[in-house]
Amino acid sequence: MAGGQASGAATVLRLVLGKRLQDLREAAGVSFDEAARALDVTHATIRRMEKAQVGLKIPYVEKLLRIYGVIDQEEIEGFLHLVREANQPGWWHRYRDVLPDWFTAFVSLEAEADQIRAYEPHYVPGLLQTEAYAATVLRAGLPHAPAEEIERLVALRLARQELLTGKRPPLLWIVLDETVLRRPIGRPDVMRDQITRLIESTASPHVRLQIMPFSAGPHPAMYGPFHLFRFPLPELSDVACAESLAGAAYFDQRDDVSAFREALDRMCAQAAPVHRTEAILSGIRKEI
Repeated sequence: MAGGQASGAATVLRLVLGKRLQDLREAAGVSFDEAARALDVTHATIRRMEKAQVGLKIPYVEKLLRIYGVIDQEEIEGFLHLVREANQPGWWHRYRDVLPDWFTAFVSLEAEADQIRAYEPHYVPGLLQTEAYAATVLRAGLPHAPAEEIERLVALRLARQELLTGKRPPLLWIVLDETVLRRPIGRPDVMRDQITRLIESTASPHVRLQIMPFSAGPHPAMYGPFHLFRFPLPELSDVACAESLAGAAYFDQRDDVSAFREALDRMCAQAAPVHRTEAILSGIRKEI
């Protein structure tokens, strides 16, 4: 990742294993070229393995572990078990016919994060959308897509929402621009139902929803929507994702992520506090 278009659909576990391989190589004092010669590959292949830009082959990983000084067979088998798990397709693989690579990476990050923070100036985030609202938004964004594709994308969006009711739901902390609530999406009943869904979500201990009112004036993230992912795995740094019409850019470098985090922290202080969210939503719903 490291600032750019997502290349492929690396799972979070593969990112973690790549980082572990990098740490082991560096601790053993093995260079890229030395590791590459041992596998009879180019040094670029080793770099791509560590950055999760290619799949991890079991024979390659096993040989690298031994080169890096890992001699305990139980430790090796444990690492290889994780490699096999990382190479398995995620639950979203069944939607691969409608899922672009850049969004596959997003869903993988979303599924493994224990904290998801976001700013959304355009529409309700997918994890909190009703079925009717999701279908309306998708039809607007994909005007030439056949009905079957829209149905599949709606099904994917609803499947993603199971994350919030699972055994280990993440903290979902969203700052919604007031524009999201004022722009009519579909019929009035679609918007009323969607706002009702948002009101209901505020009762969850895992959801924090703040509204950025028009009256707050300019704020640090007026350039567009973004997400911040934090993980329970120490090997994996925070990741920021900024979406655009053509896809998304992912950032994991400390300075880049810090800029997104600082903007969001300032916005959380500027937006209406969490305890006012339900009243704000109820007031807007009455106007529809």
